[in-house]
Amino acid sequence: MKILSRFILKEHLAPFLLSLLVVTFVLLIDRVIDLLDMIIEKKLDANTVLQLFGLSLPYMIALSIPMAVLVATILAFGRMTVDRETIAMKSSGINLYRMLGPLLVAAVLLTGVMAWFNHYFLPNANHKLKNLTVKIAYYRPMTIIKPNEFTTLTDYTIFVKDNQNNELRDVLIYDRSQTKLPRMIAAESGEVIQLDNGNSLQIILHNGEMHERNEQEQGKYQLRRFDTFSVYIRDLATNLDFTDSAYRSDREMTYDQLMASIKAQKSELMDKSAEIGRLQNRLDRLETQPQDYAAGVERRRLGIMKTSAEDQQRQINETLRSLQVEYHKKFALSFAIIIFVLVGIPLGLMTRTSGIGMAFSVSSVIFLIYYVALTGGEELADRALMSPFLSMWLTNIVFLILSAVLIYLSVHEKQLVNLNLLSWRLTHRKAKLRDAPEELIH
Repeated sequence: MKILSRFILKEHLAPFLLSLLVVTFVLLIDRVIDLLDMIIEKKLDANTVLQLFGLSLPYMIALSIPMAVLVATILAFGRMTVDRETIAMKSSGINLYRMLGPLLVAAVLLTGVMAWFNHYFLPNANHKLKNLTVKIAYYRPMTIIKPNEFTTLTDYTIFVKDNQNNELRDVLIYDRSQTKLPRMIAAESGEVIQLDNGNSLQIILHNGEMHERNEQEQGKYQLRRFDTFSVYIRDLATNLDFTDSAYRSDREMTYDQLMASIKAQKSELMDKSAEIGRLQNRLDRLETQPQDYAAGVERRRLGIMKTSAEDQQRQINETLRSLQVEYHKKFALSFAIIIFVLVGIPLGLMTRTSGIGMAFSVSSVIFLIYYVALTGGEELADRALMSPFLSMWLTNIVFLILSAVLIYLSVHEKQLVNLNLLSWRLTHRKAKLRDAPEELIH
């Protein structure tokens, strides 16, 4: 059996590595398309581009490994079926359940690795990617100023009709840096100069005017015209580092941080529920007292406090649900490796082909259904229409039941769907069934 186990695992290794490379490459190309405008617009150096894609890889790997497992399983068992190796195993008294053994062991080990990866490595990578994205947003900040859009930089809001090579036309600036009443500056043209390693901007304006109201005497209004005037926008926060910030979103939290946040939210929710209960009790007691003016004022005050507490309770509930969804999602996506092994074995026996095209086609459809269902479940949980646990695990449960049915049919030499015949019928829609090749029918 050790020889057989090594043989089955060896048959899966090359298809797994190949499909992992292909799937990751496809996801990377999609990421390149998303980031290409930013790379060109910001004129990023090679080191920054490599960091950007390097920190994006963990998210891609978290998706590509389960799909690569599915492709490898379908492809390996499809090839062994074509070469009659599965028939030789069955004739030697080795049934499908015994073939499952080494693959399940490998799948459980890989699931454990991916659970650690999704709960520790991936959140830290996401956090660093967010910091890098923020840094890039302020890199070459003159490119942030878009034509015909209002752009806010610290205490300044800028509108320009045109921005070509940092030459501005028809400039309008609202300056809130000095007074509560914004100073409006309008100019025919201007130019942008980057200072302090991109941490500051100097906008030199030409042929314009400045409208300003006096904060102490708001009835006074000043209008000044100028030939040249400079606006300095400082502290754009480009010099960011990758140290942990005080705030992380749910996708940037490690397992320990998620558990601590969930515990804190539950505690806060209990405190808020107790506060609402106390306010309701005070409102109930007021109903038994004489209805005078003071009681009416107190009732309105308590009603406002209760409404505010209920709003806060809803916000805490929303935050708690999103944290719980993320917690279960990382485990569910890791467990999908075991599910895809169980689904892939009978599907590989059904495909009866060693071609990688069929394996990729079938696995792409299955993974698309799985991912759409997982995303839909996340949306339902966020809207409180389904519990976080069920929303993330229901897809796995359904696929687990499907895999059990498919394995049972395979053990008893039955087919739920003849995938090769279905593929032939789709490509030969005008042909009759009797014209199909004999090996596809039987």
